Amino acid sequence: MPGFVVITRPRAQADGLAQAVTALGRTPVLLPLLEIAPLADQSQLSTVLAGLDGYALVAFVSPNAIDAAFAHVAHWPRQVAIAVLGEGSRMALARHGLDASNATILGPLDPTRSDSENLLASLDLAQLAGKRVLIVRGESGRELMADGFRAAGAEVTVVAAYRRSVPALDAALAAQLHALLAAPNDWIITSSEALRGLVDLLRQLGDVEVEKMQQQHVIVPHARIAATAQALGLARVTLTGSGDERLLAALQSQK
Repeated sequence: MPGFVVITRPRAQADGLAQAVTALGRTPVLLPLLEIAPLADQSQLSTVLAGLDGYALVAFVSPNAIDAAFAHVAHWPRQVAIAVLGEGSRMALARHGLDASNATILGPLDPTRSDSENLLASLDLAQLAGKRVLIVRGESGRELMADGFRAAGAEVTVVAAYRRSVPALDAALAAQLHALLAAPNDWIITSSEALRGLVDLLRQLGDVEVEKMQQQHVIVPHARIAATAQALGLARVTLTGSGDERLLAALQSQK
């Protein structure tokens, strides 16, 4: 009998995938490894987004960035292109009424590499020389995307839209982790930061728990997360490419 499917997305983004997992006849377990919270002071975000018309391109690093930003956006200027990293972000844009019919949405050409490097490689950066680019992200993040746009001659603004953190290890979380590691399960992990946070939590429980995790089956959508998993000693990693349908297909192949 197959084990649980452990979904590690932030709680607000997990329900749709959990329902799809249930439809496959599997049992999902929600284990949010990143807590997403709004900024205490959103004045800078609001001010920057009020000037959307002045940008040639706005890049969102995650669905969280999109959801946080659109709390301040009533209407998207049609002439402002949007760049996203994966299918989850395209779905987030669709929830806010934007798709290929009414917006220019750009993304990585390779679905297995939904990261900043592949996004930059997929864009015509020469067209951005001398133009303004906005990057909407969490309070912290990689600088590679901003550096890539600046190297192309763009004027780059980076604005924080939310904050994220790994949950603290309390008694309830410790008990849940112990239980999940007691038998083989499939773990869907969609963030390198979340995966590193998980291993840090397990290290607090002891090396035995880390070793148990290294033998669990992990399903990841991006090559960058797969590389993180392998660097952390995880032995069973399935790389699917971006999009829930690919994650679900990988689960079905385990039967």
